[in-house]
Amino acid sequence: MKKNQKGLCVADIKRKYKEQVYHTYLLRRSYREDGKVKQQTLANLTPLPDETREIIRESLKGRTFVPLEEAIEITRSSAHGHVAAARKMAQDLGLAELICAKPCRERDLVEAMVLARLINPQTKLATTRWWHTTTLPEELGVRN
Repeated sequence: MKKNQKGLCVADIKRKYKEQVYHTYLLRRSYREDGKVKQQTLANLTPLPDETREIIRESLKGRTFVPLEEAIEITRSSAHGHVAAARKMAQDLGLAELICAKPCRERDLVEAMVLARLINPQTKLATTRWWHTTTLPEELGVRN
């Protein structure tokens, strides 16, 4: 039973009955009355999931929890699913080996252009503008 500065704590009460141990979790407040320490039970936390009880414990210790939407700020995100699917299809078909037998930058560029046109058919100018919104350049190592 750990207490915070306000006297609040989550008490773990263990009782043994017929070789079985039963746990009861209570939210309690400690206070003094006539020079004696007393406890007041504020809530029974036993029905709550373990994770929720742990969050309550940590909160009573002073830890602040932030909603996930506020904790993470996405500054840039590149589309990847369609690139991975097209890349896997190209690998299964042996597209890179059809373009050139030995690996080289030119082969990677041609493969990237073919995949770009398969994924999002556009003009060359539109393709170059679209190119950097996906993970295609990083996947094929042709990012400049």
